Order: sequence, then C-alpha cells, then structure tokens
Amino acid sequence: MAEYDLTMRMVQSLDRQLVYPLLDFVSSKAVYKAEDILRAKFKLLSHTNMVDFTGQLYEQIHGTTELPAEFATKREEVIQKLEEGEQKTEHIREVIENPEVAGLLRQDKLQNMKLLRDNYQCTPEMVLELYNYGQLQYSCGNYGGSADMLFHFSILSTDPELTLSAMWGKLASEILLGNWEVAYEDMFKLRETIDKAHFKDQSELLQQRSWLLHWSLFVFFNHAKGRDGIVDTFLLPQYISTIQNSCPWILRYLTAAVVTNRRRRNMMQELVKIIEQVSHSYRDPVTEFVEALYVDFDFDRAAAKLEQCEDVLKKDFFLTVAFDDFVENARFFFAEVYCRIHKRIDLAGLTRRLNMKQEEGEKWIVKLIRDTRMDAKVDFKDNSVIMNPTYNPVYQQVIERTKALVFRSQVLNNAIDKRSQSAGKDENSQEQKPYQKQQQQKPTKRQQTDTAVPVAAQ
Repeated sequence: MAEYDLTMRMVQSLDRQLVYPLLDFVSSKAVYKAEDILRAKFKLLSHTNMVDFTGQLYEQIHGTTELPAEFATKREEVIQKLEEGEQKTEHIREVIENPEVAGLLRQDKLQNMKLLRDNYQCTPEMVLELYNYGQLQYSCGNYGGSADMLFHFSILSTDPELTLSAMWGKLASEILLGNWEVAYEDMFKLRETIDKAHFKDQSELLQQRSWLLHWSLFVFFNHAKGRDGIVDTFLLPQYISTIQNSCPWILRYLTAAVVTNRRRRNMMQELVKIIEQVSHSYRDPVTEFVEALYVDFDFDRAAAKLEQCEDVLKKDFFLTVAFDDFVENARFFFAEVYCRIHKRIDLAGLTRRLNMKQEEGEKWIVKLIRDTRMDAKVDFKDNSVIMNPTYNPVYQQVIERTKALVFRSQVLNNAIDKRSQSAGKDENSQEQKPYQKQQQQKPTKRQQTDTAVPVAAQ
C-alpha cells in the first residue's frame, strides 16, 4: 500500500545511513519495484565511504562482477585517510582512554582542556581531529569506532555547534549498532541540548526538533520504555507545535503509541484534539480510526479503518513490531466505546466489526467484560450482551471536570504575579525619575544662602 508509505517523506529528516534500513524493509514488503529500490540504495550510499558495499550494489544493478577503476581508486584513498586519522588521534586517544586521566576530567570543559594541554600536551587541534576521525569512521560504516570518537570529542570540545553535530553522529551510530539503552540516554541528552541551545533562526530550531522526532522513532519502538517515552516527548507543547507545522505524518506514530499503551489511555482525549487540528493536512487509517471512534462515533467507519490499519502497520518499518499490540488494544478501545453507547449488543455484529471469527470474537468479548468488570450480562439464548448503564454520581462528575482547575489557577496566579511585579517596577522607575530631577533642580541650603545675599543687596 504505497499510498500510505511514509518512507519518501521521512528521508528528508534522516541521515543517509539511517535511511538504508527503511529501504531494505520496504524492498522486503514489495511496496515499490525491486529495481527502483536497488538503484535508490546505490544512489544513497554512493556519497559515503562504504566502497565495498556500494560496489556490491553496483554489481547487482548492472549484472556484472567487474567494477569501474574509480572504485579501486576510492578504496585506496579511504584506507589512506583512515591510516592518517588513526595516526593524528593516536596520542590523544591514549591519554583520554587512560582511567587515571578520565578520573581527573570534570564538567568544566575549559578546565579539562587546560589540564590536557599542560600535563599531557594535548591541543585543541587534536581534539578536533577526534571529530574528523569519528566522521570518517561513520562514513565507512564503522559505527563502533565512530561512537567512541564522537563521544570523546563531545566531552572535550568547547565548540557548541560541533558538539551538537557530534551528539547527532553518536546517536546515529548507536542506533545503527542497535545499542538501544545507550541510544535512549543519548536521545534525551540531545533533546535537552536542543531545548537549551540558542539558535540564530527559529527555523533552525524547528528543523532540529523535527529531526529528533524522526530519529527517536528508531529508539522508541525498540526500547522497553519507548512507548512511555514517545508519549512523554511528543506531547510536549514544543513538539506538538513541531508536528503541526513541520511533520504532521509523525502523528501516526504518536497515535500508535497511545493506542498500544493502555497505561496512557488518559492521554487519548488530548490526542483526539491534535488529530482534529491536523486532519486538514494529514490523515491515514491509523489517525482516522481514532477520529471515527472518538469524534464521530461511526463504528462502521472505525471498523473499516481498523482493517486498513492492519495492512498499514505490516508495511511500516517502525510499527510492524507493534502490530499485535495495536490490533489487540484497538479492538479493546472499540469494544469499550461500543459497549458504553449501546444498551443491547449483538455479539455476532460486534465480532464482525472487530474483524474476528465468530467463536474467537465471542470469547474475546466475554473475557473483555469480565476483565474490565463492566456491569453487563451475557444472554446466550439471544447471543447478545445486555449492558446496565452506570452513571457517575454528581460529586464525582464535578471532581473530574474541575480536577485540572487547581493547576490552571496556579499558572494563572503566577502569570498575574509576574505581570504585577513587572508593572510595579515600571511605575517605581517612572516615579523615581521626576523625583531625581527635582532633587537635581532643588538647591541646597548653601546655594539658597549664596543666592539670597546678592538679592538683598540689590
């Protein structure tokens, strides 16, 4: 289903080598022509230093075992650059990899640089070579060496722009190595750095956050705590704004994370608001399922979208691992809303809407009622479920509707206090200025006596 494939949209926000796993996955699902994907892989990696791998792609495309001479030339050049990089960084690597030296380093980078320069003859130029060598290692596909070099550079460098670039490189290296624990920590460090950084242009900040949203998908859908992390990060105000203005298709993954995480079901209402706001610029079966279920209460449309979701998730690089959880939880939400609205439920009809077999669906619905402790009874004679509607007491409804007022009131009070304080300072400064002028214009006693004498003489 190429109509809902997001690979081409995501390419613009990913590094070349992060795009390759997506192309490899898409080729296995036969979403596009195999020949087109193969040429796209070759074009993608031809700008890197992965000469041997690019040569294999060339052989597959052209059906030959003979490579042009330029491949051999480039291979020799890359090997020479690697040897030069290793020689240039040999001394500083030996120093910083020494446990005794590592124990002396502190958070103050200027102090660290002074320590290394005075005691170990390490210069800022040597530190910069760590960055260059790390970049070269990454371009060659040696992600372990790249992660080490870029990590050492980010610890020692005092250049904020290169440090940020090194953090991006290390995150990419850890993702491609599959070190999800380290990548999870690096991603949050990078998010904190971006939020604290001062960019010359707001568009650059928007771009950095957009990149982080895309890169983080690799981590969130492979880490044990990823489903919580993606909800906590993507629902932050600054990242909601980024999704709305830069990359609305990311909403698919936020929706899938909320649906597959029942512990965060309280975020569904906020998710629905965002889906409604973004619906004019982006829609797919995943977001439309939630919209049909919670906005329109159109169960036939929701059932049709849920069936489409199954195909979309199977062909999505990030969501294929969450396929079973999504379908199971989507059916749970569907049945929950359906049971709350209807007083008498036909088991056969609900089973059909859930795209389940008759016997399997009936057992699943009965188990759902038992697990969620719904006030209902199953009428096996009519093959239906009779719901006993329950209404929250008035005081409970008041509590639920007003539980957010305390927080909002505190925020409002703080805003009023800040505004009144700033207004008070402005008034004081305005009052002091004329008073100071009066003090300057008002003569002293000595000045008064000095001026009075000549007047009297006259």
